Amino acid sequence: MCGNPRDRFQELVGRPPEEAKFFWTGGPVQVAERTFFASMFSGVTAFETDEGLVLVDTGMARLAPGLAALLRQVTPAPVHTVIYSHGHVDHAFGLAPFLLPGQAPPRIIGQRRMLDRFARYDRTRHHNAALNARQFDGCASASSGEEYDTFGYPKHPPNLLYDDALDIEVGGVRFSLRHALGETDDHTWVYCPDRGVLCPGDLFIWGVPNAGNPQKAQRYPWSWAKALFDMVALAPRTICPGHGGPVIDDPALIARMLTETGEFLELIVERTLRLLENGSPPHVDVVRAIELPQSDSPWLQPVYDEAEFIVRTVLRHFGGWYSGRPSELKPAPRDALARTVAELSGGTERLLERALALVESGELRLACHLADFALEAAPQDPRVMLAVAEIYRRRAAGETSLMAVNLYRSAAAYASEGRPFA
Repeated sequence: MCGNPRDRFQELVGRPPEEAKFFWTGGPVQVAERTFFASMFSGVTAFETDEGLVLVDTGMARLAPGLAALLRQVTPAPVHTVIYSHGHVDHAFGLAPFLLPGQAPPRIIGQRRMLDRFARYDRTRHHNAALNARQFDGCASASSGEEYDTFGYPKHPPNLLYDDALDIEVGGVRFSLRHALGETDDHTWVYCPDRGVLCPGDLFIWGVPNAGNPQKAQRYPWSWAKALFDMVALAPRTICPGHGGPVIDDPALIARMLTETGEFLELIVERTLRLLENGSPPHVDVVRAIELPQSDSPWLQPVYDEAEFIVRTVLRHFGGWYSGRPSELKPAPRDALARTVAELSGGTERLLERALALVESGELRLACHLADFALEAAPQDPRVMLAVAEIYRRRAAGETSLMAVNLYRSAAAYASEGRPFA
């Protein structure tokens, strides 16, 4: 069940990862004078100056040696300053391979909330390993997440913290750092005005923004949109994103990319709040009633996250965890509810028959509800386990976002083990 998420995406979605651009891998690419970009799942930008390198992000620990080797093809300069766009494991945990033997320790800059993030990761280390195993590998158990069990404090945490804005100069080259609530609460985007290069971190990823991640902490699409519009105002010539390939010396295209992404987020937020203001209906009704924005632009395809999940992020922030359904305020145990539903249906066999018939008619959402009841009512029944696993494999095959694909694959794996909850 586990493996390389890029390969699995290609297998399930039926098109090469490069087409989606989110999975772009390559480099080193010269994006401006003495400025280079490389990416292996996440991107690293190196600005060479007369005092040394300024790195924006350092990649994931297990991929960083490859990234460092790519950049060392074009610059032998020591690392002077590192800027972490945010504290996620694929951006702030890979510095060591970039450092030259015997070089002076670099200045490492992060937004002040980053240390709280690392403390949270350290306290929930195994929890995060399990979440990431499901999100990226579709794995069936927390033990499958051992390779993700590197959360906590990175080996090289920030040694310079800032709050809202910080302007620095290295070797005569200026850098503007700005804090934004976006995918995280500790996000920094960086602009180098002397070279016209924008490093937005994960505020731009060649896909629907990761603003609705079902398993992770609160995201902030309303502030995220504002940050994108602030970037547009600077008229950058080149963009080096957190994921995906760069766009070089094309300010008109970059402005369009950032503007459309900001408007996409803004539209979801406004439509969600408008419905909430209409009597605060149950959350499930809000999600169903919203007309989700669509786009043909390659930078707004649901390859990682998707619009429906972003609606739920807005609901969680403005509406809390209560769904609005009275029975769900203090619900009965799920297994007791499942057994009751099974009894009323004539047994788990009848539930499964109906669920499978719904699958064949294309009503996968409804089929999954019945499948859950069947598995929760009889988790060790081999036929139930087999049938529910197949239903969730079919559900995964029909999805486009990596998030949904892998969580449904994880659900299939759990079902095959007789475990109702993924």
